[in-house]
Amino acid sequence: QVQLQESGPGLVKPSQTLSLTCTVSGGSITTKYYYWSWIRQPPGKGLEWMGAIADSGNTYYSPSLKSRTSISRDTSKNQFTLQLSSVTPEDTAVYYCARATSVIVRDKLSGSWGQGTQVTVSS
Repeated sequence: QVQLQESGPGLVKPSQTLSLTCTVSGGSITTKYYYWSWIRQPPGKGLEWMGAIADSGNTYYSPSLKSRTSISRDTSKNQFTLQLSSVTPEDTAVYYCARATSVIVRDKLSGSWGQGTQVTVSS
């Protein structure tokens, strides 16, 4: 059974770059037909899909975040990472990584999710 675990700093200063890593066990990030996504949930708001990386390494991004988002992977470590640049307090959220068979993930019923990690943007 695949398991995903997010890791990274819980506090980031405004204008800096937020970096998170998702470590995957019980399955390879190069397994065909799977997409590996980052999703976030700001306090009091719904889930927001940010982007994904496919088994092939192709990347897909939400249009609203594309200019600030980069997703990459390290197949030797079975990890994929999120970088979000120029953060503001509005980027404060619980960040999740997930595996699904679709590019865009809109709810926790789709695929397998990590437990999430709180990131606060504050000076």
